[in-house]
Amino acid sequence: MFVLVDRGSDQRYVIPSKSADESTVRLLLDDHEEESLTVYTDGFRAYDPLEKDETYQREAVIHGEGEYVDGDAHVNTCESHASLARRWLSPHRGISKNKLTAYLRLFELRRKILRKPGRDVLKEIIQTVL
Repeated sequence: MFVLVDRGSDQRYVIPSKSADESTVRLLLDDHEEESLTVYTDGFRAYDPLEKDETYQREAVIHGEGEYVDGDAHVNTCESHASLARRWLSPHRGISKNKLTAYLRLFELRRKILRKPGRDVLKEIIQTVL
């Protein structure tokens, strides 16, 4: 599972993934519209090849070295959102990988409507379903 946060719009995406390797990371990042993309990551090895790629500017914090924030480089929002997603999934032990996407979409919808007033909640749910 990957968590992506667009810092410009504060949109959060939880993306199920069968593998956590370089090719998966590249597939997730290739769908961007800007000419250059700054990717803030932790020290996960799958991100290492992004250092040599001119398409992305990578800034990383290495938790294993006691580093959690370095200027704008941090992954706190992603880690927080991933923690909430794990907590959301924990009562449903044994979710099939085939059904994980549906559970995560429901989690994302729940996070979108969390503090909206009733009428806005209903509009959001109808838009999502349709």
